[in-house]
Amino acid sequence: MPLSDWSQVTRPIPVPNEWTKPFWESAKQGVLALQHCQACGHFQHPPYATCVQCMSIDLTFEPVAGLGTIYAYSIMYHAGDKRFAAALPYASIIVELDAAPGALLAGNLLEVPYTEAKVGRRVEVVFEPLNDDITLPQFRLLHAQA
Repeated sequence: MPLSDWSQVTRPIPVPNEWTKPFWESAKQGVLALQHCQACGHFQHPPYATCVQCMSIDLTFEPVAGLGTIYAYSIMYHAGDKRFAAALPYASIIVELDAAPGALLAGNLLEVPYTEAKVGRRVEVVFEPLNDDITLPQFRLLHAQA
């Protein structure tokens, strides 16, 4: 089974806003940082103005380990955006991080055939620079499973 070819894909560049800017600044440094509620301890992603658990506004961004589990996945056979056509088919995954239960990150499963995407498989974050300002967190299987 061939690997998805991301070398010919020109990804759309995320535009940070007041809530997401700390996430993107950390990713640029190769650090996964998620919003953490100082009142109840809940990690959340994507970031919001208030904690989705207790509604506190006392939120900070804190580094978390990039290890987690595939929570859900979808195999992309058609490109809704033509920029992704070169990578077809590929696995788009949702990951729940060990250090932040309930915080779900979307990404692609890299370095293995798309058929390796399975709910419950262990993954780790990898950082893919898109330009000088934006680095995209993506995922690969933990080496023990490869």
